[in-house]
Amino acid sequence: MSRVAAIDCGTNSIRLLVADVTTGSDGAPVLRDVHRETRIVRLGQGVDATGMLAPEALERTRAALVDYAAVIRRKGAERVRMVATSAMRDARNREEFFAMVRETLGVDAEVISGDEEAALAFTGAVGDLDPDDGPFVVTDVGGGSTELVVGTLEGAEAIVRAARSVDVGSVRITERCLLSDPPTPEEVAQACEVAVGILDEAFDAVPVEGVRTWVGVAGTITTLAAVALGLPEYDPEAVHLSRISRERLHEVAEELLGMSREERAAHKAIDPGRIDVIGGGALIVDLLARELHDRAGVTELVVSEHDILDGIARSIA
Repeated sequence: MSRVAAIDCGTNSIRLLVADVTTGSDGAPVLRDVHRETRIVRLGQGVDATGMLAPEALERTRAALVDYAAVIRRKGAERVRMVATSAMRDARNREEFFAMVRETLGVDAEVISGDEEAALAFTGAVGDLDPDDGPFVVTDVGGGSTELVVGTLEGAEAIVRAARSVDVGSVRITERCLLSDPPTPEEVAQACEVAVGILDEAFDAVPVEGVRTWVGVAGTITTLAAVALGLPEYDPEAVHLSRISRERLHEVAEELLGMSREERAAHKAIDPGRIDVIGGGALIVDLLARELHDRAGVTELVVSEHDILDGIARSIA
């Protein structure tokens, strides 16, 4: 058995998984969570407009990494891998980020491609599912990007057939289009037009015809599931492998886009760090649901708490 630590640094959040890795009867790595944590740091604050990481965003991320480094030492992880995604691919001052990570964590952050990000998310997402439910399409709606991946599960091995990451996410679409509180119908219409145009790039690159199961991962989708399920507060056990109909996703998107910030803040299932951007995230998920229904006849979303973090951990196992 070995103990590994995986860190995923996205546009909106930075997340840590410390896990023990054993080998299953089929030879595949099996993960057992030791510690899992998420911090909303908004690293991508303003990057879409300025091309630069804001000093206050870097400081929020540094503070989270200081705490994560302490957890990793305390838990005795033998190997650490940290990946950075959309915001870091776009920032002109990303060397400041790399230097901060080396000083704080003692390892280098890797900026992975959108396609590798998608493949890691797929590997983490489908591990708890029945291979007979495939082919799968996995979507990860982040703060700055959305990943679309199609593949199968053959025994314990995840096989990716096609993947694409495109630059639209909850933070980007909110900062670009959804400026009022709550957003106006005109802003929502503009956001839909922008998002559809970008998502079409993903669907052009990733054929979804013939997929049987849609799996959604990461904070935007798990938060929407908690709202859709009517949870009084966020409960990962209730969210994991829950099934949300296309119609319910549309209802939740309309509900969140129609709320003021104060009304969203009163919802205990929504992390405070997602209050400003969850409406934009819901809009993107609703559009994904529409496209997957029209292209593949998919009628529901399966929500997984396991995602790119688990894929990162498996990659160093």
